[in-house]
Amino acid sequence: MHHLTADDVVKALALPERARVDQRVPKKMLAEHGAPTAADRRLLTDGIEELQWIAALKPGTVAVPEHRADGREYLEVAVLSVQVRATHGKASQWMRLAELVHRAVPYPVLLIQALTPGAAAAAEPSTPTPPTQLALSLAHKRAAQNEAGKTVLDGELVRSELIGPDTGNASVAGPLLEAMALDRQPHQDLMALYQGWMDCLTAADAARLTGNFRLPSDPTAAAAQREALRAYQRLEQETARLRGLASKERQIAKQVDLNLALQRLQADLNEARARL
Repeated sequence: MHHLTADDVVKALALPERARVDQRVPKKMLAEHGAPTAADRRLLTDGIEELQWIAALKPGTVAVPEHRADGREYLEVAVLSVQVRATHGKASQWMRLAELVHRAVPYPVLLIQALTPGAAAAAEPSTPTPPTQLALSLAHKRAAQNEAGKTVLDGELVRSELIGPDTGNASVAGPLLEAMALDRQPHQDLMALYQGWMDCLTAADAARLTGNFRLPSDPTAAAAQREALRAYQRLEQETARLRGLASKERQIAKQVDLNLALQRLQADLNEARARL
């Protein structure tokens, strides 16, 4: 059985040779540009085994025009691959590392994030190697309002786990990687191309709930799928909160009320899932 790797993701993107960079990025450069605190600097320097700049997507390398409008300049999209040390595979570290890399690079980034299996084995030889983690993330960028020449994240990271400890991703990874191929993305400009990749990740997260990978047919359908997914996630959080309350409640009348509320939430969850 073939185990998915960061190289498989790069191959699936089917990037033209002229867009390839294939250079190592010094961690020091990341730490200087993307770490607002000393703890973040340590996380970048201690948590990253290696960071590779895979490709630079520009009008001259992928024949897609740049985008300049509404404080957003998409003159280049960077494809980066980061190997994370197994000592930093906790969910909070994993997520923060992704965010810091996105913040450090002045361009929008497609980040391929992998846990280094060798380091995992070496870290604690007496225990079995933990499952490899592999994730993709993207984040829109815009010009900073108070600092000329600086960019900031515009909205939340959009992430999808291809391999992870808590997710059944096998059925989603294949269709997702097929959908991520460069020539399948919108080509009107670099921002539209980048949004196309984001829509692929949203479709993958929706597929984990529905069992059916479905790419939206147009931007309106993509926005509707994003909103349905957010609604589902909000309802899931509220369901978990009420379940926690119900498990601690000792008064029968309040237990009944909580259970009725949970039934209504379940109906709302089913409705949100149907909209995905």
